[in-house]
Amino acid sequence: MKKWLCVVLFFVLLQPSAQAASHAYAVIDAETGRLLMGANEHAKLPIASLTKIWTALVVLENSKLDDKVTISERAALSEGSSIYLEKGQTYSIETLLYGLMLRSGNDAAYALAEHVGGSVEGFVYLMNERARLAGLSDTTFSNPSGLHGEQHLSSAYDTARMLQVAMRNEQFKKIASTVVFNGEQSWKNKHRLLSENNGAIAGKTGFTKVAGRTLATYFQKEQKQFIVVTLNESNDWRVHNALADHIATNYAERTLAKKGTYTVAGEKIIVNKPIKMLVTKAEVRDLHHVVYLPTDARKKDAVWYVYAKGRPVHAVAVQRE
Repeated sequence: MKKWLCVVLFFVLLQPSAQAASHAYAVIDAETGRLLMGANEHAKLPIASLTKIWTALVVLENSKLDDKVTISERAALSEGSSIYLEKGQTYSIETLLYGLMLRSGNDAAYALAEHVGGSVEGFVYLMNERARLAGLSDTTFSNPSGLHGEQHLSSAYDTARMLQVAMRNEQFKKIASTVVFNGEQSWKNKHRLLSENNGAIAGKTGFTKVAGRTLATYFQKEQKQFIVVTLNESNDWRVHNALADHIATNYAERTLAKKGTYTVAGEKIIVNKPIKMLVTKAEVRDLHHVVYLPTDARKKDAVWYVYAKGRPVHAVAVQRE
């Protein structure tokens, strides 16, 4: 019965929709950011509280966990989901981040934004600047919580990339992977797949009436690490599990170039760590490598590209000897 259900889910996901850009999904390789599967993956859509992935990262990159935040009236009265903060209360950045990520507290989002950015508007500027630096070209933020705004949009692909970038921050990874937090407050993570045994290790939930249900999940199954994002998908828990099973069955992490020294066009090229990707058996036969060397022989930095079907799908910084 489960196999039959997965087949039906994939059929529904992959068919063109009458509302072509009203929903979307993306599955990316967590190592490289390469798109493995998707539909409407670059359509600009509301992402609801998946916004808080980026809010948490910007906070972590611009503050310390033990910094103290005094809750303002604006934060305490924030619309939407709440961890019930009251004006004048004081909490650590760490506690507010757990409330932000596990319980999706909009009041925590605004309190953190005011503290780190000097104002909500100042913090939104930081969010957009960080998105620009990360190459999130489909993304514009207008608030730190994900409440609906006409210009507050991203895409399934960009949102998956947000989680990829954020998970490289060890503090974020610890918070986003926590199922139950016991500290100044006690909270259980709303992302129920983290409590199941299908490889989900981190993620974020979201919902608004305009955005519908949104979900981001970081999976680690055997040696495979990948991210699934769905936007406006009412059956998101089942879809994420089905997509995760599909990737686990059909993709394998392969080492495309070992750590070491290679000779390319008479030049010695140093690869400091193995170049790895999630690929299917069919894709392996189509992959080829191109190394771009600076024309100035004195410059040591170079780039090793992996191509699939004539297009670059992975780039790694290497050095000429």
